[in-house]
Amino acid sequence: MNTLDIAERAAKRAGPGALALVTRERSLMLRFAASRPTQSTGIDDVTVEIAVPKRGNVGRASTNEVDDDSLADCAARARFAAEAAEATHDGSFPGFEPDRDVAPVEASDPATAELDPAGGGAALADAFVEADAHGVEAHGIWTVAEQDQAWATEDGGAQEARTDAFMKVICIASNGRSGYASDAAVAVGQLSAGALAERAALKATRGGEPVELPPGEYTVVFEPQAVGWLLDLLGETAFNGLAHAEGRGALAGRIGELVAAPAINVSDSPTSARTLPRSFDAEGTRKAPVPLLQDGVAYGVAHDVRSAAVAGAVSTGHALAPGGDPSGPHPTNLVLAGGGATDEGELCAAVERGIYVTRLWYANVVRPKETLITAVTRDGTFLIEDGEVTRPLRDLRLTDSVLSILSRAQALTRDQKLTSDGEFYGRRFAYGVVCPAMRADAVRFTGATG
Repeated sequence: MNTLDIAERAAKRAGPGALALVTRERSLMLRFAASRPTQSTGIDDVTVEIAVPKRGNVGRASTNEVDDDSLADCAARARFAAEAAEATHDGSFPGFEPDRDVAPVEASDPATAELDPAGGGAALADAFVEADAHGVEAHGIWTVAEQDQAWATEDGGAQEARTDAFMKVICIASNGRSGYASDAAVAVGQLSAGALAERAALKATRGGEPVELPPGEYTVVFEPQAVGWLLDLLGETAFNGLAHAEGRGALAGRIGELVAAPAINVSDSPTSARTLPRSFDAEGTRKAPVPLLQDGVAYGVAHDVRSAAVAGAVSTGHALAPGGDPSGPHPTNLVLAGGGATDEGELCAAVERGIYVTRLWYANVVRPKETLITAVTRDGTFLIEDGEVTRPLRDLRLTDSVLSILSRAQALTRDQKLTSDGEFYGRRFAYGVVCPAMRADAVRFTGATG
């Protein structure tokens, strides 16, 4: 099945100015709990999205059928939606201008594309052996996918194949304490189930009775998984070009200002081999590195075609849907440059009394303009005393501004890790944040959660 051929047929039926985006997903997911396989799912599906611009508005429709009649019906529904909007108001969408000379990036691994369930079974077995050796139960998921995506207009289009692999292991001890570890990559061969289970098990079995800290401000060492969550929330609140253009974004009126510590350098780097690369967005716009924070200074934001038109800028290739997602563009290949620390142990060494955070959970934005969020720590929260991780902590609620946390960043590890949530509850869109571990001062916690 050739997605570019489908996209070209769909675009011709939609007519001049229209764009078709075709995504074929082949994926396999294995879930496990209590050190036993519990569920396996396989997907092989195609989604065709057709977008028709009219008088600044965009009508969209989608289908999972790829025969000519179904594509024609989908195009007709997209035109009807555009005409209905055109009859009521003028919009701000200027039309599609995709890049036709985009060079594909190295985003696919042949072994991963095989979707071999035997490889998944072996990974689960390795995790179970490691968990059993530590006297804990293993819970989590192992998943691999191949995505073939193409866009087209009446004048042609482009196509790209991508693969991704993800595994997370949560180990739970008999006393209810838990530990978390995960990994994401383009190639499944880069995942080590045994190593992940060992990391998670060591957190779940760390000795000592849990300590409960009172609300207050503490020095925190964040593992990369927690830093990745913070940066992804920053993508929503600060780097969203539509919110920025409308004055709702956290960087509105602050471009050129120091908003984070000088050690903080953040970019969106969609062609980097360290991330899950992609060469074009949902509107066919070429993706290229975009500097966002340089030496702590606000430098730029991400745009799709619609937000760029509102801002008087150009698209940076961050459309989530043809014609733009209602929430605006989102950077999905964020990279935070590393620092000079060797590892998390070196970050902890300078802390007299603080908190070690593995990951954040139930993170929500409270006030986007301030990048104020609330989240709870989970699956490995520990007390740091005299430079050493000592006792488990009861999980805490973090309530602070992401930019404020970054402005108080004291040190970063040299090595970076691709972090991802990897749940894939809807249509798969694999992305992640490449980041180091980080130590920050005076992070605000507002209470215990368990």
